[in-house]
Amino acid sequence: MNLYQPEKIRGMLLGMFIGDALAMPVHWYYDTKALQQDYGPIRDMQAPKEFHPNSLLHLSNTGGHGRGQQHGSIVGDVILKGRKEFWAKPKLHYHHALRAGENTLNLQCLRVLLRSSIPKYSVDGFLDAYVDFMTTADTHQDTYAESFHRDFFANWAKGKPAQECAGVEDHNTASVGGLVLLPPVLVKSSGDWLKIRTQLRLTHRSPKLEHYAEPIMELLNQLLQQEHSEDIRDQTLAAAKPLGVRLSKLIEEAENKNWQDQHVIGPIFSPACYIEHSVPSVLFLLAKYQHDAEQALIANAEVGGDNCHRGAVLGALLGAAGGTSVFPKRWIEQLHERTTILEEIEHFIESVH
Repeated sequence: MNLYQPEKIRGMLLGMFIGDALAMPVHWYYDTKALQQDYGPIRDMQAPKEFHPNSLLHLSNTGGHGRGQQHGSIVGDVILKGRKEFWAKPKLHYHHALRAGENTLNLQCLRVLLRSSIPKYSVDGFLDAYVDFMTTADTHQDTYAESFHRDFFANWAKGKPAQECAGVEDHNTASVGGLVLLPPVLVKSSGDWLKIRTQLRLTHRSPKLEHYAEPIMELLNQLLQQEHSEDIRDQTLAAAKPLGVRLSKLIEEAENKNWQDQHVIGPIFSPACYIEHSVPSVLFLLAKYQHDAEQALIANAEVGGDNCHRGAVLGALLGAAGGTSVFPKRWIEQLHERTTILEEIEHFIESVH
């Protein structure tokens, strides 16, 4: 018998799609003044503008991970078929083709994992579905793929077995996007860290990422099992301890000095994707806004950086704590493909219970 209440699972998954879609138009903005000028104040889901002042898409490697020349054709021929041309355009929005409320690629891959886990989750089932989704034209509308996707398919194109295609660790590997595919496996395995870690290693070979993923997954596991999650801040502070983050002192200082969120996520924790900054940022926002999911996800979006993947993780924790009712109904209604996403979540829950 599964440990988790259906409504908690529902809230966890819905929160991931909401957190990502809300932040999508301001993903990777590092100039928060420009963010506010272009989209703020953020209250609803919006479509991205074509121009992105902080976009580095044109500096990204189309043949593998990280930055680099755009001589390779993993992007364009293997994945994101026909879209390599967009990667050469300076200041083009990473997600310029998406519509208001639409999810970025990693959340689309979460949907692939949900579907492939019915009736039973398996490594091979996920990998087959992932490869098919990524290498088939027009399965999604996004233009950007994170480094780990490009690394995976650079190896796959060389003929490596899918289970061996995850790239080795470098400074791009340990990013918060690596956590997005873990919550369904947590639910299916009833919190078995070994199975969760196995899933993580399919796409990310990163001991550093595993170190930060474990306390987040354990916190998620706790929240999913509790009938009422009233001590979210205490549990969040406990999750931060093994990471060496003095979150209690930071929150106290922020409250005493009346700091805005931009005084913490920016000067203290980088808003970028790097896991040693993004996980503490998630925990800070969760502890600060523990019973206000709306403000938590707005704050996450407005501090910029990798707010899509950070928002997905934060949304998962908020939804696991309080279920779907913690999210504004308008945000659920604004989700692109809302009906299909909700059906996929329900089918997943039915396969668990």
